[in-house]
Formats: sequence, C-alpha cells, structure tokens
Amino acid sequence: MSVARALASPRRNGAGVEPNRKSKFRPEIQGLRSLAVLMVVSYHVWFGRVSGGVDVFLLISAFLMTLQFVGKYEQGRPMALLKHWLHLFRRLLPAAVTAITATLAASYVLLPRTRWLDIMDQAWASLFYYENALLQARAVDYYATDHSLASPFQHFWSLSIQGQVFILWPLAFAGAALLAKRFRLHYRILLCYIFAGVFLVSLTYSIVFTITNQAQAYFDTGARLWEFALGTLVALILPGLRIPRTGRIIMGWVGILAMLSCGILLNVQAAFPGVAALWPTLAAASVIAAGQTGSRFGVDRILSTGPLVRLGDNSYALYLWHWPVLVIALAATGRDHAGPLSGAVIIVVSMGLAYLTTRFVEKPWREWKWPEVNRRRAAVSVAACLLIVVVPLTGVQMQQHFAAEAAQAAAQRNNPGAQALIPGFVDKSDSDATILPAAEQLPVDWATLSGPCTGALEPADDAVRNTCSQSRESDDSSKSVLVLGDSHAQQWLAAIAAVGEQKDWTVYAMLKGGCQVQPSTDDFRATNPDCAAYNDAVQEQIAKNPPDAIMLVGTAAAPSSPAEVLTPGLEELATTWTGQGIDVVAIRDNPRFDFNMADCVVTKGKDSPDCRPAQANLLATESPFAPLEGKVRGMTFMDMTDLICDGTNCPGVVGNTFVYLDNNHLSRTYVASMSSAFGDRLLAATGWKEQ
Repeated sequence: MSVARALASPRRNGAGVEPNRKSKFRPEIQGLRSLAVLMVVSYHVWFGRVSGGVDVFLLISAFLMTLQFVGKYEQGRPMALLKHWLHLFRRLLPAAVTAITATLAASYVLLPRTRWLDIMDQAWASLFYYENALLQARAVDYYATDHSLASPFQHFWSLSIQGQVFILWPLAFAGAALLAKRFRLHYRILLCYIFAGVFLVSLTYSIVFTITNQAQAYFDTGARLWEFALGTLVALILPGLRIPRTGRIIMGWVGILAMLSCGILLNVQAAFPGVAALWPTLAAASVIAAGQTGSRFGVDRILSTGPLVRLGDNSYALYLWHWPVLVIALAATGRDHAGPLSGAVIIVVSMGLAYLTTRFVEKPWREWKWPEVNRRRAAVSVAACLLIVVVPLTGVQMQQHFAAEAAQAAAQRNNPGAQALIPGFVDKSDSDATILPAAEQLPVDWATLSGPCTGALEPADDAVRNTCSQSRESDDSSKSVLVLGDSHAQQWLAAIAAVGEQKDWTVYAMLKGGCQVQPSTDDFRATNPDCAAYNDAVQEQIAKNPPDAIMLVGTAAAPSSPAEVLTPGLEELATTWTGQGIDVVAIRDNPRFDFNMADCVVTKGKDSPDCRPAQANLLATESPFAPLEGKVRGMTFMDMTDLICDGTNCPGVVGNTFVYLDNNHLSRTYVASMSSAFGDRLLAATGWKEQ
C-alpha cells in the first residue's frame, strides 16, 4: 500500500490513533517526557552539558498538537484559533509566572545588583516568549556573554521557541484546512507536503547556520522548526503504517537507548541544532512509533509505569524550576558547579517545587471553569497572569530609573570619579552620596561612538565594516584619530571621543572583542585565525585610507598579577604605521582581577580590603613601555595608572564612581571622568597642536 493511500485510509494500530475519534491518553509519551526532563536536569546540574532532551520535548509538543488539530478537522469541529490560543496560554502561564516571580524575588535577595538589569530584561523576554531572540542577539556580543554565571532565565529559550510555534503551527493547520476544503484535497496528505517542505527547508537552514555560527543558530527559531515538523510528520504518517509488534518492540528499545546515549556520545551544545539533532529526535520518534505494544518486553511497559507518568505530569514545572534553582544556589554558595551531593539536593528541591507548582497552581488553574465560559473571560485570566509579573517588574524598574535620575542630577558634586586622585582635589560630595553608575547599570556602561562608519571612513571589508564606528566626520576636521583593538581599547573611547569633540577631531574605531592588535604571524594564524584575518583586513583598510593617528592599548595586564607584558609585535606595527606618516599612541593597560571587582564592591562595600588590592600585585613595577621609549619616531606612550590607582592600592570605587564594570574593564563613567586629564596628557605627549 502506498503512503498516500495509507494516509487517506489510516488504520488503528498499537502505534497510532484511530481517526474521527478523540485521541486517547498515551501514558508512554508521559514517560518519554519524564526521561527527557531527567536528561535535561541531570546534564545541566551534574555535567554542565546539554543532553538533547529539549529537542525531544519540542518534537513531542508538535506531535500532540498535530493530533489535536487533525482530530478537529476530521471530526468536523471548527479550528477556533483564538479560543485555542487563549486556552493554551491560560494553561502555560500560571506555572511560568510562578517560577518567574519567585526567581525575580530570589535574584533580588541573593544576586548582586550588577546582574539585575540583565535578569529583568530576560524576565520580560521569558514572560512574552522572546527569550531565544534575546539570547541569540547577545550570543554574538562579546561583552554581553562575558558573565561569570548564566542568567536564571536562560532556559526559557526553548519555551520561547515553543510558544512561537504554538502560534505559527495552528495558522498552518487552519490554512491547510481552508485549502483542503476549497480545492477538495485530502487534509492529511496536504499537511504532509507542507510540513515535509518545512522540515527540509528548516533542516538545511539549520545545518548551514550551525556550521557558520553555531552560537546564534542554537537559539534560532528557524533552525529549530524542523524538529517540530518532524513531530508533526510522525503524527500524520504513523496512523497509516502497519508495523509488526516485534518491530515496534525493537524500535522502542533502540529509540530509548539512542536518546539516553545522545548527550554522552555527542557534544550536543557545540553541534546542535544541525544534523546532529536528528539523533535524539529520530530516537524519540522511534519510541512514539513503537507505541503501546502490549508486550511485557516493550519499552512502553516501563514508560507507562506510575512514577514515570506522574513525573511526566510534572515535567513542565520541573523544567521551569531546575535552572533557576541551580543558578541561584551556585551564586549563593560561591561555586561554579554542583557536586554529586549538592546537585542531588538541587534536583530534589526542584522536584519539590515542581510538584507544589503543578498541584497547587497549574492544576487548579487548569480546572477552573470560569475562564472557559467565553473568550473574554479567558483573555482576562491570561492578562491577570501576566500582570502578576508585569506590575512588580515595572515598579522596580521605575524606582531604579527615578533613583538614577536623582543621583545623576547631583553627579557633578557627588561623583568626581578620577578627579579625586588629582593632587589638590577638594571633596565636596555629600556623605551619603550614591555611587554612580547605578550598580544594575554597570553591565551596559560601555563607551561607544555615535554611529557606524560612513563615507570615506566606511571600510570595504564586511567584517571590518560591521565593527567600525565613528563620532563625527566633517570636511573641516583638524585630525582623524583611529582607535584599534579589543574591549580594552573600546573603554578608552569615553575619554578619546570627549577630547576629539573638544578639539574638532574625527574619532573612529575598529574594534573586535577578544582580538588584540598584533602582526599575523604563522603561530597567531594557527591559534586565532579569525582574529588574524580581521587584523589583516584592518591593515588593508589603513593602507587605503590612513588616519592621522592610531591609538591602541599597548600592554596586557595579567589578572591579579604583576606579570604585565607588551602587546606582541607592538614595535613592528608602530614602525609600519609611522612609516606611512601616521602618529601612534599606545596606552598602558589597566589592572585586571581574578574576581569581579564590581560585585566585590556591591556585596562587600567599597572600603573592604578585598576591593582595594595592592597596586604592586596588579601591574609591573616598571612600565613595559620603558624599553620602547624613543625607539620609534612618531610613537608616544600614555600611562593613566595614577588616575586609576592611588599609588598604593587600586580600589573598586574612586570619587564615588565605580572604576570597573566587571573583573577587567573600566566603566564608561569612570573613564569619562578622566577625559580632561587624558586630553592634557595626550597633547603634551604627542605635541599635537591644541586647535
């Protein structure tokens, strides 16, 4: 019998569902959910890896949704999309809102304020199902991903994709129903064509995207659609297939073993969601296809046992709870991973919270009849769920905004920053002055220029163009100054741009996170090919359109160590540029730490000895620039250490201003407070005309 005929006349067998009847409960699928969530939780907690269990969840959700909508069509019931969406999110939101609210409260109490802004942003994204898009955008941002701990809402990426598909898939089912009725097409066969197309296009896109940029592809909805499409195809095709019981017994065991071994044998996080994700999804499809064998040797006998079915009932809540419990527990204990015993405690606590949430929140809300009377009541119940998070979250953010505005209004008096280290400074700040920037704003307190490079400054190479920014460009600019390097060069834009604005310079920057400016030697190309290629492209751009001056960071400090060194190849690069008539200014690196200085100040206080390490333990006693002094004509050096450290210690707060935004980067606010002194020293060192 052909597949088309089988679809047109589906049979009922142990693996399928009889058409024109309400689908029956499948206990083995609940058991499959249990195994999937146990894979996710155990791998996250104990191994710090990804298991492939989430991919199984995605496939199961599409499988069940397809049964629901195909059943509606074959029974002649209306699709009623709005009613379906309201009913669906009325069931999903209570548990999610409970977890989000509790996580926000725990984060407020237990996590440092430097993490609050990111956590609140991700709370909004999780509540409205766009967490995956937020993580995808930040996956390519070097600075956004530079966190010592993950967000307690990071796991909402998969729920966000699921929520988006829960909107998209019903539209496809309803559109196919209209086409089937209009052109007298067989509904199942039409859906097979549609979702086979989605499967092929999405899988191809996923494979290519994963190869080219796995970090972004991992969170991309389009790169995951094929997993849902596969679940839909299984639901569509399975009822029309006749699989012998022996074959289904074998399929079930092969599927379970393959699914459980996926995270062990594959580096899932580095390979998914490309072709490697076929492993767990096809494994789960095999288990679903095996169905209820009625054999004591079938895997369904185990999956249908009471404990696994009950755990399956709590699987959604367990997924919601396990990640924030893990992240907040690690933050509270100061550990970077869970051990066997602490991991077991985290899992038990998560299971307890999952049970309580399912029993006392999700189940009562689901069984509440009032919202089911009409769509208006359903909409009210959904809105009420959302407001439980929206109201307090909005209130906290408004309070932070007004407090920051009040502090900023008095900043000139209360927050002198680096000026407090200038000899003769008289402190006139209030005794209770707020430290700026607000701790929750520190992670985004990065110096930037006003826009992308345009006109003559726009690089021809795409990679360089995407990293090029400028402050201004005009025909009467007295000097063009190019800032090169990584994040440690970027932080100085707060001072360089201010001086450029005052002196009528065109300041522009070509910056790539984690990529030092150095010659592309064979060793460097072998160890960091992407950075070497970028530096080569920058060199070509400089040769085509040379600036008047290049500024870069010329040393590299070591975390909590005086082992500071020159940037490799600095003299060679400077000689090349000065030979082209370009002035070169090398800035000494700032101290770096093996702990988060901003968090130290927030949690221990600015006067804590832990937040005021000795300068001698952080930077070389003699500047690494010393051997280069006078060797390269047209090259000058700047050392701002005396406005970062007080000569004895390097504190985390100077002049009521956070010096650092993390463990090694200066805050934009603090560097801006150095701009006047920076300008004076720059002009004195270079001999540039003050015009």
